[in-house]
Amino acid sequence: MAMTAADVLKMVKDQGVKMVDLKFMDFIGTWQHFQIPARTLEEAVFEDGLYFDGSSIRAWQTIDASDMSVVPDPATAKIDPFFQDTTLSLICDIRDPVTGTPYTRDPRNVAGKAINYMSSTGIADTAYFGPEAEFFIFDSVRYDTHSGAGYYYIDSHEAPWTSGAETGNQGYKVRPKQGYFPAAPADSLQDIRNEMILIMESLGIEVERSHHEVAPGQHEINFKFDTLRETADRLQWFKYIIKNVSKRHGKVATFMPKPMFNDNGNGMHTHQSLWKNGEPLFAGDQYAGLSEMALYYIGGLLKHARAIAAFANPSTNSYKRLVPGFEAPINLAYSNRNRSASVRIPVVGSPKARRIEFRCPDSTCNPYLAFSAMLMAGLDGIENKIHPGEPLDKDIYGLPPEELAKVVKMPSSLREAIEELEKDHAFLLKGDVFTEDVIEYWIDYKVEEEIKPVDSRPTPHEFYLYFDA
Repeated sequence: MAMTAADVLKMVKDQGVKMVDLKFMDFIGTWQHFQIPARTLEEAVFEDGLYFDGSSIRAWQTIDASDMSVVPDPATAKIDPFFQDTTLSLICDIRDPVTGTPYTRDPRNVAGKAINYMSSTGIADTAYFGPEAEFFIFDSVRYDTHSGAGYYYIDSHEAPWTSGAETGNQGYKVRPKQGYFPAAPADSLQDIRNEMILIMESLGIEVERSHHEVAPGQHEINFKFDTLRETADRLQWFKYIIKNVSKRHGKVATFMPKPMFNDNGNGMHTHQSLWKNGEPLFAGDQYAGLSEMALYYIGGLLKHARAIAAFANPSTNSYKRLVPGFEAPINLAYSNRNRSASVRIPVVGSPKARRIEFRCPDSTCNPYLAFSAMLMAGLDGIENKIHPGEPLDKDIYGLPPEELAKVVKMPSSLREAIEELEKDHAFLLKGDVFTEDVIEYWIDYKVEEEIKPVDSRPTPHEFYLYFDA
């Protein structure tokens, strides 16, 4: 059973908690937090919340309506492993302090409404999500950008470009695209990954496997699937743990989709399934052991994938990963086992494990919004019986040009994804899950704060190409 406010207050007393850390998700996708002394945490806080300045949080309130209320969810209580003094962590929801209603741009609120909408349709009562969030651990990263300069430099002892270093060079390097599953000493950070895993397990995050990934310094740790909002909560803990353990060891972790040129980037393949009354709905006698409902869900994902990209691949850097020639899928097709398709049906040993894997997303997404968008697309496919067509059981990258041209592609830029969202978002508005102000503000923020600033700045490679023109 989920913890209640009374359970949390007992936990504070029994474990000698000194401080309480209140975490909440901003609109774009980053945890924010503040602390209060444990003695001030009362049962009323779980009902009325605590006030804070919403105008100081990016993409939230204007200064003339800045007051907001942060309301802790007692079911999320954990002891934070990174504070010196015993500190209780609570994930919070955001409300209007005057009306008490949930804030439309609170990502956890959007996720909650998506779950409620799913239940209201009668299609399913549970949506399970399982993300595979890849990440890099580097020795250091330097970067800067201003009117007179712009550069970045990655330092990684695993990277082949450091083979000429005079000090600290042990010679074990990961060649481009050859980092999948090497043993130590080529996999040099397994102990750090183990430390991350043990912390996750201590917080109730069940880990399934861990390994080195394809690129130098790239890693993957998979944790067990859960319901939509709980998985989004866990993903935030996951990123928090990986970044803080890396920092503890004098290194730096990033979930940036494409920090390195000419090697694999970080994806977040997202496994999904629907259940009702404790029974799986995606298992059946159709293609690859799927049910007809699962095929319609895939049809909805593929139909709306170009709009979903605005939430699932929401950075300008996302589209440097979604390019031909790498494992990241850009072709909107589905297939059994085929990793070159954007939707893959994994091989499983039980009908209860039957699921689909959407391979396009990356971890720059706000998971509450991205998972909700995927679910709403899948439900739209089921409600409107959108069949995905025939599967593409071929290496899509090896198709003849005339055949490849017939396959619909993911957007090639964030601007293109935003334009698709502008045209195709009616499916997100069902049940008031994504409101018009959420869609409009997301589009405005991405265009004004990310797309335009990136478009207007020269890059180092442009100097290489054009300086002597």
